Amino acid sequence: MTHRLHNTLAAVAIAAGMLFAGSPALAQEGVNVRPGGSAVSRLIPAEALEKQAVQEYAQLKQEAAAKGLLAGTNDTQLVRLRRIANRILPHTAKWNARASEWPWEVNLIKSDEINAFCMPGGKIAFFTGIINKLKLTDDEIAMVMGHEIAHALQEHARERAAKSELTNAGASLLSQFFGLGDLGNMALGVGAQLMSLKFSRGDESEADLVGLDIAARAGYDPRASITLWQKMGSVGGNGPIEFLSTHPSGTSRIAELERQIPNVLPLYARTKGMSVAQLPPYRSNVSNLGPAPQDAGDQNRSAPLRR
Repeated sequence: MTHRLHNTLAAVAIAAGMLFAGSPALAQEGVNVRPGGSAVSRLIPAEALEKQAVQEYAQLKQEAAAKGLLAGTNDTQLVRLRRIANRILPHTAKWNARASEWPWEVNLIKSDEINAFCMPGGKIAFFTGIINKLKLTDDEIAMVMGHEIAHALQEHARERAAKSELTNAGASLLSQFFGLGDLGNMALGVGAQLMSLKFSRGDESEADLVGLDIAARAGYDPRASITLWQKMGSVGGNGPIEFLSTHPSGTSRIAELERQIPNVLPLYARTKGMSVAQLPPYRSNVSNLGPAPQDAGDQNRSAPLRR
């Protein structure tokens, strides 16, 4: 190879490297979070926990239906939730390969409670309170849904169940640790906690970021995460609402979301066929919060549900 040809090829290689490095389509995009659960979570069989989740979810629906609080298939808010879920769910396998096998389900409970959750195995529930009282836009609903789905994808419930059993079982468990002993049966014992499980602040922050990522890939504006948590703060009253009880403070949470939004905004922009620079300014109804709409069913919506 001549010296001139060598120099020419080298120049081409350098130029190509600069092109690939600068290409937004080829650069690493999205949030930088470790997918899946921790090594500790492996101590609880996923199948056992998911089986228990199916049973608890079915019981919740049965209770709600008996009280007239389970939204019917044609309910406009439920249709809206399921439409949003159908856009988000194809992007879940990136974070947990088993998600493509889960029997995902979305339901709506008519309750004033400001809450939503996703149980292990993809069982999602929203309460009308979180939609009505916060006047959520589709983008904001997607941020809530993405956050809750992220808990299931990252197997936070499985990890906390495993840690709880390790703590409670003590020396008797350590003697059977390497053979796993009765851990499979223990998973069923913690099932009653699945709908009221409180995650750590680290888990909540991780769910914020993973949820932001999958919602942006589904075509929902990640900037809505900021207005969502502003709304959450506006209805907190004298103390944290149930949905926020173990979450990071509003100030630190919003600061972290603002730091992460540039990492996912290109994903959202691409779904619109635009560059980030071409995106219009984000607008929300955050300044238009008022009393939740009242109707004849409001008295029923306050009826307690097992959680």
